[in-house]
Amino acid sequence: MKTKATFYHAGCPVCVSAEQSLTTVLDPEKVDLEIIHLGEQPGRIENAESAGVESVPALVWGADTLHINFGAALADLK
Repeated sequence: MKTKATFYHAGCPVCVSAEQSLTTVLDPEKVDLEIIHLGEQPGRIENAESAGVESVPALVWGADTLHINFGAALADLK
């Protein structure tokens, strides 16, 4: 069974770098990774907030929300 993970970002250089790193290290056979660009999908900001995302880039892995570096506060994307 694959682990479900969601990566939220805003397209900034910090976010793009984190996305590239994650897609390199996560095994697609074991992880079902959904990548959400909140700048292009602002309707998903509420989902990110519900998952505990406060800034991007962030990875939601099961019940855990992992903030990776700091690109932008979620409030700035609204």
